[in-house]
Amino acid sequence: MNRRLKFGIEEEYFLTDLQTRSMPGQPSAAAVAACRTELGKHFAHEMFQSQIEMASPIFRSLPDAADFLAQVRAGLTQRLAPYGLGLLSAGSHPMATQDLQPTDELHFQQLFDDYQRVARRSVLSGLHVHVEVPADRDRVKVMNEVLPWLPMFLALSASSPFWNGAYSGFSSYRQVACDEWPRMGVPEYFENESAFASYVDLLMRTGSIRQASDCWWVIRPSSRYPTLELRICDACPRVEDVLCLVSLFRLMVAHAAAQPKPGARYSQMSQWILKENRLRAKRHGILAEFIIEGQEQPVLIGEWLTMAEQTFGDTAAALGVQDVFKQARRIVQEGTSSDRQVVLYEQGLLLGDSIEQALGRVVDQLLSETAGLPVASPQLPQAAGA
Repeated sequence: MNRRLKFGIEEEYFLTDLQTRSMPGQPSAAAVAACRTELGKHFAHEMFQSQIEMASPIFRSLPDAADFLAQVRAGLTQRLAPYGLGLLSAGSHPMATQDLQPTDELHFQQLFDDYQRVARRSVLSGLHVHVEVPADRDRVKVMNEVLPWLPMFLALSASSPFWNGAYSGFSSYRQVACDEWPRMGVPEYFENESAFASYVDLLMRTGSIRQASDCWWVIRPSSRYPTLELRICDACPRVEDVLCLVSLFRLMVAHAAAQPKPGARYSQMSQWILKENRLRAKRHGILAEFIIEGQEQPVLIGEWLTMAEQTFGDTAAALGVQDVFKQARRIVQEGTSSDRQVVLYEQGLLLGDSIEQALGRVVDQLLSETAGLPVASPQLPQAAGA
């Protein structure tokens, strides 16, 4: 077992006006330059000028990733403060509108030209995780081995219950909005990497996509690196939740790559169940009931985590990450970011807040969590099966 399986992390952040608690339509060039200075080569623009992306270096250990993420968030928070701005990490911004200025780069301008209102509505932030796949392994077969577990990642990461200043009724409205885009949900059914390459080649030859990376599924073989890229997760306010999800995905990829025939049990039925479980996760988060192939009764998140520990426990021990299941259960017991946001919002309304004031409470909590500051979490009902 490769204990040094390399990985990388991409996080998207919302810049937030500390007075209005919304996203600035067009932040000052100096504020964005300060972010670029802080991140250096790890800085990237996003679709809107009030969003930025961090693309990490290659990591070989979780402690290295933990240190880097904490430094990035603290550094960006400090750099933005003189401009009256804060850093917010979540799948959607509770008080964002769609009156934001697009980023003036050719790639993004093409997206806005091609997808119009869909692109305009795409005020979203995700957590993307790259994990290397050994060169002698077929990445699509490894992907197929991991695919049935992906709704678990969405449930644990859900952080986008608000959309355009209103409660959406979904734990991850980000994934609802993603479904407006082509090739941004569950991947097509591919038997192997050769079949995937033929599909991409067809789209390129017919002018359906501009580049191979325009396949934006919830997981994909990277077109730039020898990795699988997890894309289903909402951006997470808490660094410890990011690390849990990263560790769990890395573990699953390592386990899959070590199988004699990875992905052999993934079928059309598996894909149908995956699509249904993703719908349940984006609607209900950790309170969803999940379908397990071959079982009659759906299971709760706690039961599904127990199955994961039974499946991946030996690999976790070999990698030295046995605590990942304990960390995942902590998320379930404490509630996801989406759960905390909704409870805090509802508490504000009960106290007599206006909708805007209640949303402001949520933004303040997300800003503090992103910066790594201690925050008193609202009392949440415990997820069944935790």
